[in-house]
Amino acid sequence: MANFEVSKIRNVAFIAHGGAGKTSLVEAMLYTAGMIDRIGNIQDGTTTTDFEPEEINRHISITSSLAFCDWNGHRINLIDTPGFINFIEDAKGCLRVVDGAVVLVSAISGVKAETEKVWKYACEYEMPRLVFINKMDKETANFEKALGEIQSSFETEPVALQIPIGAGDAFSGVIDIVKMKACRMNGRKVTEEDIPLELKDEAEKYRKKLIEKIAESDDALLEKYLEGGELTESEIYRGIKEGSLTRKYIPVACGSSTKNIGASNLLDTILLCLPSPAEMTVISPIRGKNPKDGKEVLRQPLETEPASAYVFKTIADPYAGKLSLFRVYSGTFKADSTIYNASEDTKERIGQLFYLLGKKQTPAQSLGAGEIGVVAKLKSTNTGDTLSDEAHPIVFEKVKFADPIISYAMAPKNKGDEEKISTSLHRVLEEDPTLRFTRDEETKEMLISGMGQVHIEVTLERLKRRFGVEIDMKTPKIPYRETIKSSTRVQGRYKKQSGGKGQYGDCHIIVDPLPRGAGFEFVDRIVGGSIPRQYIPAVEKGVIDAMHEGAIAGYPIVDLRVTLVDGSYHTVDSSEMAFKIAGSMAIKKAVQEAKPILLEPVMKAEVITPDETLGTVIGDLNSKRGKVQGVEPQAGGNQKIVVLTPMSEMLTYANQLHSLTSGRGLYSMEFSHYEEVPAHLSQKIIEHVAEKQTKNA
Repeated sequence: MANFEVSKIRNVAFIAHGGAGKTSLVEAMLYTAGMIDRIGNIQDGTTTTDFEPEEINRHISITSSLAFCDWNGHRINLIDTPGFINFIEDAKGCLRVVDGAVVLVSAISGVKAETEKVWKYACEYEMPRLVFINKMDKETANFEKALGEIQSSFETEPVALQIPIGAGDAFSGVIDIVKMKACRMNGRKVTEEDIPLELKDEAEKYRKKLIEKIAESDDALLEKYLEGGELTESEIYRGIKEGSLTRKYIPVACGSSTKNIGASNLLDTILLCLPSPAEMTVISPIRGKNPKDGKEVLRQPLETEPASAYVFKTIADPYAGKLSLFRVYSGTFKADSTIYNASEDTKERIGQLFYLLGKKQTPAQSLGAGEIGVVAKLKSTNTGDTLSDEAHPIVFEKVKFADPIISYAMAPKNKGDEEKISTSLHRVLEEDPTLRFTRDEETKEMLISGMGQVHIEVTLERLKRRFGVEIDMKTPKIPYRETIKSSTRVQGRYKKQSGGKGQYGDCHIIVDPLPRGAGFEFVDRIVGGSIPRQYIPAVEKGVIDAMHEGAIAGYPIVDLRVTLVDGSYHTVDSSEMAFKIAGSMAIKKAVQEAKPILLEPVMKAEVITPDETLGTVIGDLNSKRGKVQGVEPQAGGNQKIVVLTPMSEMLTYANQLHSLTSGRGLYSMEFSHYEEVPAHLSQKIIEHVAEKQTKNA
């Protein structure tokens, strides 16, 4: 038997930019619903959903956190998501499993770029949402201005269900536009009273707009309204829900998360405006594929349907082991049972099931359709996997996360810890799909890649705290290349005589430059047997090996053609090794004579910036040797700059853009092509390499 009827469940994510007050609002709601005894705060590090030491130290949410509360006979699952740009992809993963979202907009700063980003994620999932205008208690708070920003940024009309009583220090409660009552908090309880006289006209204005929007969406109600009839309270509530689910407008609530004003009204508004799992199925059916034949499979959120669930997050808990957070889409999951991982084609043993309230685990015997919970110690299951009934398998589409945008090289502080780093990082990678760990074969460095410098720093802090691994972080080496600008002909001759059988190999090669990106060609034009056929592959091997090592700065040589045209051999002393060395000597000599140059990787970047910082950002990109390809206007008063710029100039760009745009800028980056390094910079790079080689000699 399921714990809650599907119609009595709400799965809700709280999304916005960092600092909008998501964690504080969830805290106020948990307190109001009686789930916690007192309201924690960010500064003291005592909130329910920000409990990781890295979050407490930085006063930001770094990872999404799960909580729940029971309100008016309903179970509301709350997911507090990060809003800081380095961690915002985590919000995308959590939006995959909720049915609605509460979008926080600050009454002071309005809509920021990160909020627009997560709003787009919610749009991708066709998700109903409502807006909570927060921080009405702060100086300069402006409710109407925030409403205007909502309309311009989200391109959807906001309709207020509540308006504030006062603002700043005078903020004392909210007015319920449907009930036409003033609501003030008294501990956990709301007291309703008459609307203050000075706000009566304003409340009537907002109520009229609400009634008009409801009437417009229903022909029968419109006719009744136009004939002068009053809509009943139940008709108004029904119209609000219909408008919210169809996303014809955005319902708006307001309050102060830190003063716990508006939390109770918001809980009521969530039940009214956001869908149950069953209602969400009408909007967006539960679709998957049969892993055996690839055919589409549909599920209904019913206890009688075959079991299916999606694992949306993994936590590498040092004490409890791996925790898998999952959303049940159909059927029932029971403790002490076996389930099928359809993504990996393997069976998993389910031990205990839990609900999560921050880091607190509450045991559950079963989890039914629509519920969100956690299971520990699944061996083969990772984020994005589907758990299902083996007899009726289904695989849900995985969330595609953005690729990392910044990389750093890692070196262990203690010698011999390389293996320990690799093992520990694997555990952290399990819970963070936006991290990458690679070994660069060219530079011989261990690289960690993520969504920004803070992301990398937090990861290294976790490694130290959880696994005792200490790592030094440094800027990675740039994968430069070497090539030539002219043609030349050279001889490579290797002769060694030291008593007994000697070594002899002699080859003549012509090198020609090739177009950028063409790679390497080897052409055999030996005639008359000047080099025996069995030694020609050795010449090519010697050339290729030397090209890997470089000729002017130790970087791989690319984009040239080597033509083997002549040579000589000794019937006794010649060997494959001798001709390999001769080929190596020839290519190094040829590159030195053929106007060698350095090439650098150039990245194509897309930078989103507010209108007001467009000039500053373009100026900064120009100073980085960037070539702006175009500027395109974006929604919400932003501009997108497409630019080509050298990788060496973009290694720490995330931090610089954040500074230039006050945290509102975003960017993505991918490799484009290689380009010649300017001569003055090329010389510095070559000198730096030579200096390092001298030190290491």
